[in-house]
This record gives sequence, C-alpha cells and structure tokens, in this order.
Amino acid sequence: MSEAELNVDIPNEAGWSIQSVDSLCSLISRGTAPVYVEHSEVLAIGQRCVTPTEFAPDFARPHSHRAMRNVLQPEFGDVLLNSTGTGTIGRSVVFNAPGAFIVDGHVTVMRPRAELADSRWLNSVLRTPSFQRHLERYCFAGSTNQLELSRTPLRVSRLPTPDIDDQRAMGLVIDTLDTAIHETEAIIAKLKAVKQGLLHDLLTGGIDANGELRPPQAEAPHLYKASPLGWIPQEWDVVTLESVSKTVTSGSRDWARFYADSGALFVRIGNLTREHINFRYESTMYVRPPRNADGQRTRLESGDILISITADLGIIGVVPDGLGEAYINQHIALVRPDLEAVNSRFVGHYLAGPVAQTYISKLNDAGAKAGLNLPTIRGLLTAKPLRSEQDQIAARLDEIDNRIQNAAAESAKLRELKAGLMDDLLTGRVRVTPLLAEATQLQGSV
Repeated sequence: MSEAELNVDIPNEAGWSIQSVDSLCSLISRGTAPVYVEHSEVLAIGQRCVTPTEFAPDFARPHSHRAMRNVLQPEFGDVLLNSTGTGTIGRSVVFNAPGAFIVDGHVTVMRPRAELADSRWLNSVLRTPSFQRHLERYCFAGSTNQLELSRTPLRVSRLPTPDIDDQRAMGLVIDTLDTAIHETEAIIAKLKAVKQGLLHDLLTGGIDANGELRPPQAEAPHLYKASPLGWIPQEWDVVTLESVSKTVTSGSRDWARFYADSGALFVRIGNLTREHINFRYESTMYVRPPRNADGQRTRLESGDILISITADLGIIGVVPDGLGEAYINQHIALVRPDLEAVNSRFVGHYLAGPVAQTYISKLNDAGAKAGLNLPTIRGLLTAKPLRSEQDQIAARLDEIDNRIQNAAAESAKLRELKAGLMDDLLTGRVRVTPLLAEATQLQGSV
C-alpha cells in the first residue's frame, strides 16, 4: 500500500490529525480455536455474536475452563471485528457483556488506548461505508466464501482522529440514540407478545354480548361447540372463503411490459408482511396497465384480502382505505369479500392467525406447487361470528397493529437519524459540542 492508500477515504472537514489504527490501539489480535464443551462458565465468542447492531452473548458457545492457556480474553470496551467469511467479515461491535469470555479465531479484538480512542467512536468509524470499502479493497484476502482479514494492512490504515474529548462526546450521542432505538424495539417486542395473546383469545373465544372476552372452552364448555376449526363459540359459523366472497382470483402474468416510473402501485409478495401491507418495501414498483377488462381484472379495492400463493405461502394483507389505484402479480391471490357478510379485517386477522396458518404451513411443507392454488384458496375455512362481533374483534387487533406499526416507524426514523448524524459527526461536518444538550434532552425523554 502506498502512503495515499494507507488513508481511509473519510472526509476530514474538521482538519483532525491523521492517526494509524495501530497507534490508536494497544492490541489488534485474533482469537484462537475454542475447545467446545457441553457446559461451562466460559463462553467462546464467534462471528454470530457480532451482529449488525450489537454484541449478542446468547450466541456464544461453552468453552472448556481447563483450556485457558494462550487464549484471548476480551475486556469491556474492546471492539470486536469479524475477520472471516463473506457476509460477516468487517462487521464490528463493542464488547460490553459481563462474564467470562474468550474470542475464537474468526474474530479480531481491537483494544483502544484509553487516552487516544473511545471504543464507541472507533466502532462507529469501522461501520462507515468509507471504512468498509477500505477494508474490502486493502484488508481482505482470499476468494469468495474464504475471505480473511489481513491484520497488517488494518494496522497501518490511517484515519482522521478527533481529540479524545470529542470522541467521548460522540460516544454519548451514539449511546443516547442507541438507547432510544433499543427501548423502541423493546416496546415493539412487548406489543407483539401482547398481540399473540390477543390473537389466541379473540380468534378462539371472541367477545360476548357484554363486550367482554369469553372464558376459555376448558372453563366454560357450554359456550363452545366442536368444528373443523376446533372449539369455537356456539354463535359462530364456519364458512369457506368462496361462500363469503364476490371474487377469488389471482394476478396476471406478463406485467413487465407495463412497468413504469410512476402510475399505479404494483403489489408483489415483498409488499406483504405478517403485520400489514408495506409500501416502503425497498423496490416499490409502478405500472401503467391497459384499460381492457383483463388489465383491470385485478385492480384492488379497499377491503380486498391478498394472500401469497408461491414462495412463502399464506402471507396475508388487507387493502387499506385510500390506497389508490393498484394491481397484483400472479404470485398473489385476491379475495374480495362480500362486505355485507363479513368484515374483511376480521377475516384477514383470522387467516393470519394460528389456526389458519397451521393448515397453510402443512400445504407449504408439501411444496408451493402443491399448495395454494385458487381452488385451495376458495376452500380455505374461516370462522364467522355475528358481524357486530367481527367488527369488535377486528377493531381490537387493528389497534394493536397500528401501535406496532407506529413504533416500527419510530425505530426506523431513529435509525435514519443515527446514520445521518454519524456521517456528519465522523467527518467533522457537524461539531459534536452543540449536540450534547440535544442528546441529554433526548436521553431524558426516552
């Protein structure tokens, strides 16, 4: 590497001094091969522990406490850098877990000198696109799936280095944003757990005339009857999708010739999630379809139920109000319920719930081609409570879905904020001192 190549291509708008990675760290070393055992208080850190977001000790494996000679034990605040394998090489985290650990031979430990480098700052620099490109170009050796990190070019790589006080201030901002992100994700996990409980209670027992959850069948067997769907309330019916629908069809092939830069939304399996229809899917597409009958056959309407019928079978989406003109491809079935007979949101929740998904998963095991064809879709069973009860069940499940989506949007917003802010701070485009008050204020609000 020439002297110019030694420099990591990170803009240095603050005019910071240029320091080598080696000068900033007291240790840059790979671990050694562990001696795995069934149980041990000592855990070996491997590549899976170095996730895209944080250190994950749950993936560490027990290492024999009798084999502790010549092992590398991480210290709190070390930066762990994955050093092998396409897809994981170059990923880094700050080690911050209590307990006894060693590092295996696929991970490099970088130990910042406390007076020169803050581990949170160094880890953030390693994660920048500029540093990742530098690693790929100069520090990786080998072929696809056998990539290895070369320690020497890593050591001599040089980067713009703020003084330690600025680094620590950046670390405070990073910690504040990470705390907000983690707390938002904890809320999402809690809401999803609550939803699973609600799904079970509402889709097996429903809501009685007083607006209360019915007691489970084991506690009040007289309120239930046997059905092809298992025990259901006495007032409920079991019907096929076809019997409560105006249309059951699927999208047409050959849509590629109608692709456009703007126009009507084109819904594909990637737009369906287990929670809702997602039009922030990474490659939202548009079409300008023909106006003939076949071209308009799968134009979506509010309340339509969409079901994936290839690949990952049985992903459910319900078309919301106000979507606008949209169409589907041949990998999605369109069920247009009779909205006088059923609440499409209730049917969507039921089809996405555990009873229907258990049946669909059995079809999935048989292979996509043997699974969800249109006759199978038409014959899918759903519970059919009184319409007023359907409305109440759908409203309760919609409410928690909305809370999950709002929390997910907040998490995405915080991640986007962090990415932009890190780019500004790590290049010196924005100085960290004015942000400290804002960081402290944000930390107090989460």
